[in-house]
Amino acid sequence: MILVIDTNILFSMLLGKSLELRETFFDERKEFYAPNFVMVEIFEKKEKLLKHSKLSETELYELMYRIFNRIKFVNEYAISRDSKTKAYELCKGVDEDDTPIIALAIELDGEVWTGDKVLVEGLKEKGFNRFFKM
Repeated sequence: MILVIDTNILFSMLLGKSLELRETFFDERKEFYAPNFVMVEIFEKKEKLLKHSKLSETELYELMYRIFNRIKFVNEYAISRDSKTKAYELCKGVDEDDTPIIALAIELDGEVWTGDKVLVEGLKEKGFNRFFKM
């Protein structure tokens, strides 16, 4: 199963909000992908993660390392223009910042794993229904 993982799921795992999230994530039957910018978003919020996760800096980096090793990161330039255009049309008026996540899911014919209910509902209204549920 190909899953494109959204940043909010990674934040939840790093913050330790749900053991079930981590168990699902480390299930070997699933392949995880994400655009490169997801890694940047995580590092930009490192201080917030340290503050709220109750992990030491070393523990946080070790967990990030384990998580990042399970994800195949894709350069946004490797996603076809067609997939990007379709994703932009879907995300327009919902959350354009999520266009690369949706574009990668379209490109890979995978599902999106997100906790963003506004995104899910907005895209479902536009006919995009490829979301992973635990």
